[in-house]
Amino acid sequence: MILINNQFPGPLVECNEGDTIRVIVENKAINATSMHFHGLFQNGTNSMDGAVGITQCPIAPNSTFTYEFKIQEQSGTYWYHAHHSAQASDGLIGPVVIHSKDERTALQKLEYASDRIIMVQDHYHNLTSELLMDYLKPDMENNEPVPDNGLINGRGVRDCKDFNGWDCDTSNVSTPTLDLAAGQRHRLRIINVGAFAEFQIQFDEHPFYVTEVDGTDVFPEPFHRLNILPAQRYSVILETNVTTTDAFWMRARMVTHCFTTKNSRLQPEIRAVIRYDSPESKAMDKEPTKEPTSKDWPEAIEVICRDLNVSALHPVIAMNPPAADKYMRFDASFMIGDWRLARGFFNQSTWHHNVTRPSLHRFLDASANATTLKSPIAVNNMAFDYQKELVIQTQGIRTIDFAINNFDDGNHPFHLHGHKFFVLYQGRGGYPPAAEDFPGFVKEHNLDNNPVRRDTVTVEGYSWAVIRLVLDNPGMWAFHCHNMWHAESGMLMQLLVRSDVVRGWTVSDQERAICELEGVATGMRPDDSIWFGNFGDK
Repeated sequence: MILINNQFPGPLVECNEGDTIRVIVENKAINATSMHFHGLFQNGTNSMDGAVGITQCPIAPNSTFTYEFKIQEQSGTYWYHAHHSAQASDGLIGPVVIHSKDERTALQKLEYASDRIIMVQDHYHNLTSELLMDYLKPDMENNEPVPDNGLINGRGVRDCKDFNGWDCDTSNVSTPTLDLAAGQRHRLRIINVGAFAEFQIQFDEHPFYVTEVDGTDVFPEPFHRLNILPAQRYSVILETNVTTTDAFWMRARMVTHCFTTKNSRLQPEIRAVIRYDSPESKAMDKEPTKEPTSKDWPEAIEVICRDLNVSALHPVIAMNPPAADKYMRFDASFMIGDWRLARGFFNQSTWHHNVTRPSLHRFLDASANATTLKSPIAVNNMAFDYQKELVIQTQGIRTIDFAINNFDDGNHPFHLHGHKFFVLYQGRGGYPPAAEDFPGFVKEHNLDNNPVRRDTVTVEGYSWAVIRLVLDNPGMWAFHCHNMWHAESGMLMQLLVRSDVVRGWTVSDQERAICELEGVATGMRPDDSIWFGNFGDK
């Protein structure tokens, strides 16, 4: 694994709204890297977004880069991770919590005694550099690597005999445990920091209330199972008031129906012990934690790879979306091209980044003819090669409806950098309405009545969704599938927001300098050219 400050997961970044964050990344690894603060707006600091090939060059081995930005007009649950190749899955992750002064008085509608973080993830016992070489090679359409097991807050329980011949030590293995005071409400901030797997999470015999979605506080709604896909975050309020016993299972199950290939080592469920803590229990000498005997919920587990149904969740700070200036449709798909290479696409574009000349740098270096478009919302195919980089460029503050049609059998958790969006509708099969029909569709279904705002939304296989983006934060922002394998296969586009403002920016000396360092291109996904001329097995 790759560690941060010699630990995994990385340390918690906890701050207050209005604080300035300064993170010094000293790269002591053998490959270049970067760090993205997932969900943070980076208003006015687009170059600190950490997206390699988009806003910055990688941080070369044996070099240092400083991220500095102010937390403005947001609070809630976030995380940070490497944004260079698939390194996040190798260990470069950690949680971020931003507190608002109104957090307990106005934004969270249920009181809670404690505030905890629960990170769930799929885990691979191979580095992603090896897994990517296998996944991106010819004839591997829909063959995403299947993980070996799950982790909760970086911990799991596996037997070394499952990995014959591997360097393995189980001397420090134990079931993750969460002690919660009895008879209280507790806020659990749940983050899926994994690469691929959707998890369904439950706490035996305990229903709970969802009170936050991707940094947006919502009015409490009851659930007893939580579906969470990569990059998503939810806060739930759990009340420790069950009297049948004092220890219960938290179960985090991968929705394995999303997997198209098999892994004989896969253990799809990871558990933690939720243990009631009381003055009586503290007074006694505790025995080692015994396995709970709590009861599972009777309903069948989830078999469809889809988002939690958030249609009933409404933000505490009410906001109805403004009317859209434009309706744009994007087809997300996998297509097989030259040398039988399956790649992810938006429309006819599959992303291939320029690691030493990021998109933001190239836009600022380009002539006015290549950066000034006739329409305030348009594809920029003058400064960028459409086949490799789909860039939607806007001028002024614009509102766009994105109709995303998924032509793939797998689900796609799409994440937008630098913004939240309104989730207007998530369809089940079929196609989104035509542009001329959509305003009537919104009115008929009352979709613009304070819909949930988030930064990561899932489009089911062979289904569609429409989100409304208010593009008011100047910069070059990625919009991509947060299934890490899909992103690395090219399912990414960019939004150049308020280009009239961006055009006046300059690239700092620090940001230019790191592009010239030795080793800056190490750790990239393998280039497609290594397979050119590959005619397969004879």
